[in-house]
Amino acid sequence: MMKRPHAHRSKTWFRQNTPAPWRTRGYLPHFDEPGLVQGITFRLIDSLPHDFLDRCEQELQSLPQHRRQIEKEKRITKMLDRGIGACHLREPRVASVVENALLYFDTERYNLLCWCIMPNHVHAMIETFELYGLDDVLHSWKSYTSNEANKILGRRGSLWQQEYHDRFIRDDDHFAKAFRYIEGNPVKAGLVANAKDWRWSSAWRGR
Repeated sequence: MMKRPHAHRSKTWFRQNTPAPWRTRGYLPHFDEPGLVQGITFRLIDSLPHDFLDRCEQELQSLPQHRRQIEKEKRITKMLDRGIGACHLREPRVASVVENALLYFDTERYNLLCWCIMPNHVHAMIETFELYGLDDVLHSWKSYTSNEANKILGRRGSLWQQEYHDRFIRDDDHFAKAFRYIEGNPVKAGLVANAKDWRWSSAWRGR
């Protein structure tokens, strides 16, 4: 059974100021450095309406960049929780493949602190390790699970949206808030009344 993180983490876990090595591939900017705690969201390829992101950009373009990004993330989160698309992660065999992939390299390539597999997206929080960057970790998760899920579902083609969202955890308060959000997402989305009742999450495994 997965270890559950302590209620209070040492301040050495976090960076108090925004770190330097940001990178981008023309999508979202990512921060990638060992020793950080990172909150990650990745989603199925059909989890948002095809024109949703473009509409968000148009509707929010008058806002300052930082505020625009915050509002965009809120809209994406709300839309994902509506369960749009085929929602292949509702299939228990597919959800199990994803869960096993998250757990497989726990403590070896990263510390997996919490996670939640929703019907059309996945949340995870990890502490990154030397030699294993976020891109490597996400590629491993998505490549393996895509192949295995397609076998189960009898389908071909991309399962996951190419991009993912990550946010480094700044301090203890941010950690606690992100942790509660990840494990509480099924409650917020109206899928269960108690986070521990959602089978595909660290809350269920740690109950």
